Amino acid sequence: MMTRRTALCSLIPAALAQGTKTNSAITVGLIGTGNRGPYVASSLQKHSQGRVVALCDLFPERMEKAKQTIGVENPRLYSDYKQLLASDVDAVIIATPVYLHAEHFEAAIKSGKHIYIEKPAAGTVADCKRIMKAADGASRKVNITFGFQRRYAELYQKAKKMADSGAIGEIQMGFVRFIKSGPAWNDAEKLPAPKTDIEKVKGWNGWRDLNGDLIVENNVHSIDVLNWFLGSRPLSAIGAGGMTVRRQGDMRDHNFVAYEYAKGVQGQLLGATLAAARYRDVVEQFFGSKGVIETSENHWRHFGVPGAEVFEKSPRNNTIDSAVAFVERIRTGQVENAGVRGVESTLTAILGRMAMDKRREVTWDEMMKS
Repeated sequence: MMTRRTALCSLIPAALAQGTKTNSAITVGLIGTGNRGPYVASSLQKHSQGRVVALCDLFPERMEKAKQTIGVENPRLYSDYKQLLASDVDAVIIATPVYLHAEHFEAAIKSGKHIYIEKPAAGTVADCKRIMKAADGASRKVNITFGFQRRYAELYQKAKKMADSGAIGEIQMGFVRFIKSGPAWNDAEKLPAPKTDIEKVKGWNGWRDLNGDLIVENNVHSIDVLNWFLGSRPLSAIGAGGMTVRRQGDMRDHNFVAYEYAKGVQGQLLGATLAAARYRDVVEQFFGSKGVIETSENHWRHFGVPGAEVFEKSPRNNTIDSAVAFVERIRTGQVENAGVRGVESTLTAILGRMAMDKRREVTWDEMMKS
């Protein structure tokens, strides 16, 4: 499982990574042209030396729309992801439905491509283990990046550096919230669970067995920041949540989970899609004995010594930072394998979901054996 090799396969010096493309564009193929994939691809296309040259989707109309979003005129188009992986692209972005991630990731590893895969890693423990195994067996020349873009954002890295410096003392608690409006479905549009493959692909975002539930598909961003700043994954979790507003599918629309980390440190998550339209409150806060660090998509803040507080707005969307960093690692040969941490953050979300399902405390070991 989480082997020492995978954990240490990060930022390998250029001298150990052969075949880099320092003086030429990095060619990229996008697998999955729904909503998120084209946005990541457009960030890469517009702000880095990467060039999107191939698209893959089951639905031609989605690829046509993606061409406009990304800003490419004549990319190669595929309906079979295996054909794209067999092409000569340097890297792929995997932005397919969550329940397909393990299959697509394993195939991408075998192809030898650099991989940017959207979060979460998967929706089940079994599929997370598949992805971990595949990542661990990957070539040491291959970049594996998960779509936890906050890790690469300038302001988040400043905040993490300050936290590591001891400026707020030892972190005693982390509190994160991910509150936003929900989908505009209503009872009249409520449909039965999808049965065919096409129905599943089209309706994956409304069903827990296809995307992992709210905490796994969405709140996992905040959970990844918790693990990052607290320096580990949790030991156990308790929680509660449910569905307040009836909508299509069986997704929870609110959840609260309390994670226990080493030394009794608490990491608490509040997630909800019950807010009014266009409302969004996504913040992470870390409380130490000497101060507080707050991070978000839009700013970071340090509250500590009176008169020396820091408040800084983000210069650009975090996805741009993530896409640019991915291409630069390929271009310069600085290899990163984020297999362990990407799967661990996903498993932390699954741990919270299990605690809500069972209505009791669930340990990490119990989850891994499930």
